[in-house]
Amino acid sequence: MSTVLIVPGLREHVPGHWQTILEARLAAQGRKVRAVAPMGRADLDCAARLQGIERAAQAIEGPIFIVAHSGGCISVAHWAQQTTRRVAGALLAAPPDFESPMPAGYPTLAELAAAGWLPVPRLRLPFPSLAATSSDDPLGELERVRELAREWGSREVHLGAVGHLNPASGFGDWPLAESLLRRLEESASFEQS
Repeated sequence: MSTVLIVPGLREHVPGHWQTILEARLAAQGRKVRAVAPMGRADLDCAARLQGIERAAQAIEGPIFIVAHSGGCISVAHWAQQTTRRVAGALLAAPPDFESPMPAGYPTLAELAAAGWLPVPRLRLPFPSLAATSSDDPLGELERVRELAREWGSREVHLGAVGHLNPASGFGDWPLAESLLRRLEESASFEQS
């Protein structure tokens, strides 16, 4: 049986975030699910986040499917370039554009660079991925996010105008995450048979 690894972005633990809800829902269904602990924005150390993903991934036996959001997508792109752990697939929801200035309250380009986030990896990911994009995400202009997804080799799932796909954009529960995860799992099963 596969395990779903939840990789949060630059946020604290948020009970009403769709990733938190998804984690609880999958666990209630008897699915194996594990989450990398959120680190928030106070400590932007990219290397520490990558170590957290590595520890969680190496502790899992069997296939892994990643569900990342926002800065978690960038974390996964960095981590994928250095890990030996195989991944069956990844859902990358609302990847931000860390190489362009973000709104007030978010890290600056200088802060991201100092913490090791830049440059954002643009190498093809070594596993299948879906990138869920938004036409009005304040953290990433659509064409720049699409370009990043193409470079990662991700298939795009355009969601329309969903903001940053977080509680501030009205997402709490996001049932489509389960459907997209199933699509990845079915695709991986088909490729292995």
